[in-house]
Amino acid sequence: MKTILRILLLGILTSVFVGCSSSDTPTTGILEQIRQKGYIIIGTPGDYRPMAFREDSGYYWGFDIDMAQLIAQEIGVEVKYVSTSWPTLTQDVMTEGYLNLAVGGITITDARKQDMLMSEGYLHNGKTILCRVSDQERFTSLDDINRNDVVVMVNPGGQNEKFARQHLTQVKKILVHERNEEIPPLIAEGKADIMITEILEAPYYVKNDSRLSAPLLSQPFTDGEVGILMSKGNEELLQKVNSYISKIKNNGVLKLLHEKYGFIYKY
Repeated sequence: MKTILRILLLGILTSVFVGCSSSDTPTTGILEQIRQKGYIIIGTPGDYRPMAFREDSGYYWGFDIDMAQLIAQEIGVEVKYVSTSWPTLTQDVMTEGYLNLAVGGITITDARKQDMLMSEGYLHNGKTILCRVSDQERFTSLDDINRNDVVVMVNPGGQNEKFARQHLTQVKKILVHERNEEIPPLIAEGKADIMITEILEAPYYVKNDSRLSAPLLSQPFTDGEVGILMSKGNEELLQKVNSYISKIKNNGVLKLLHEKYGFIYKY
């Protein structure tokens, strides 16, 4: 009889603990986790003026850095920046617990949306070129660039390299240079003829280096948007980010941010 009672009691206790399994315990959402820590972790390559750039001192500045600070302010936390790179961006975003968001002039693409989450767009962008002023009349179209006497330089692992390898199959050489911000002066010095860049980046270097020109700035090869990247499973965070992007489109803050950096507002 005692043995039977023990078995019955064990069964009752087991059912109680099963009924109180972790799946029934309220879980803390990603936004609350971020608020509890007091900071949001934002990754950026930090090599893309004027979108997101890291100075040697460790100071970050740029359009997307302003966006990151505004989003953090909306959530009620500080920002903790983590360095990433274009070749490792996907891996870093998809590594659980490493980053909350990634910014830095990240183009919204179907491939990225398939593997990760991307916010709504908040800045229009497109591919263009930098060349020397002495060559600006030489390069008036993509066909003028895609020739066997042209040397092209790109940064590794991002959409610039992908575009060059897909569309510039006839060029003499495609040189891959590790640091994106070092490419414009290398073009000016004659180390290559063309830099594949974007309409957000090219004007900055033309303005700051009289040797450089962006002759196709008003005729970009592509038409896309910049967004914020995060890993799947963070739909709550994505909803918060998209809600904030919608808010600043409506209240004029996003337009002011465009004006601050000299970008054309298209929303």
